[in-house]
Amino acid sequence: MLNFTVGPVMSSEAVRAIGSEQVPYFRTPEFSEVMFQNERLMLQFTHAPKGSRVCFMTTSGTGSMEASVMNVLSADDKAIVVNGGSFGHRFVELLQLHQIPHHEISLEYGQSLIEEHLVPLANQGYTAFLVNMGETSTGVLYDMPMISRFCRENGLLLIVDAISTFMADPFDMEALGADVMITGSQKALACPPGISLIVLSPRALERVENHHSVSMYLDLKLALKNGERGQTPFTPAVGTLLQINQRLRDVEAAGGIESELKRMKVLSQDFRQKVAVLPFEMFTTSPQNGVTALHPKNTSAYDIFTILKDEYQIWICPNGGDLRDRVFRVGHLGALTTDDNTTLVNAMLDMQKRGLIK
Repeated sequence: MLNFTVGPVMSSEAVRAIGSEQVPYFRTPEFSEVMFQNERLMLQFTHAPKGSRVCFMTTSGTGSMEASVMNVLSADDKAIVVNGGSFGHRFVELLQLHQIPHHEISLEYGQSLIEEHLVPLANQGYTAFLVNMGETSTGVLYDMPMISRFCRENGLLLIVDAISTFMADPFDMEALGADVMITGSQKALACPPGISLIVLSPRALERVENHHSVSMYLDLKLALKNGERGQTPFTPAVGTLLQINQRLRDVEAAGGIESELKRMKVLSQDFRQKVAVLPFEMFTTSPQNGVTALHPKNTSAYDIFTILKDEYQIWICPNGGDLRDRVFRVGHLGALTTDDNTTLVNAMLDMQKRGLIK
């Protein structure tokens, strides 16, 4: 199998080897040291401001999205949320569920967020801004420096879902003034799903400390307290945390986050250059490094996904709903190479030769 989805993604041999081992007991000094190292490297790779902390949650990314909304915001807040696809809509649903007053910026699929969307919201008493840095369902990368300027000028807390963009697109938490950054183990971390990570700035930590959580499992105060000793409140996905440690150390050894970002950019640009010979259109003018969303001109996107999976053993990402037949996505995360890009494009060219792509 060759996996071009956006999560889970292809893992390295070193990460896969850990997955084949027996899972060790974790209430030990040895495991605590692993977790301290995980936190140190995550803070380093996100360029988190001094005094920031990391929570390791045994949930999907949505669990950490909810934990962030529950523990950082309250009914006293007035939030702005960007909804440009499935995952922006998820933030909207979480704000509704937890009764956080909010204004929704609703974008068309594939549309970029621009200054004109923000100008009417300036100086209107908003306290927080929630955005998916990359809207994974459409491949859009939002303009974070623009969002950062707006938040600074208006004194807004900035909560960023970087689940599909961390370690693929540049993200400097301190420079952006971001207060919360969320990511997941199955994206560019290239590990099995099961762990999501929340990086909290000092301002967000103060919010958490002063907030009364109505959940035990998603209580970030509890997670932070246990993190002081390199542990989690409840049994975590131990094996995945060990794999995350391997992956983070491998990135550090290979030149750090800047080297990994360069590799991601090369992979995405290489694919887009090679696939340009096929009758597809880029779905957005603001693409992420980690995913390319393509619109086939005369063929069902879902049919392309199905044929690649069933006949070529290559996985790409389908879409659902209104985008099912309009858009498919090709991920560039994890242990992929430019040769893998060639394999995928050659498979598509073969489909075109067979009359399956028109």
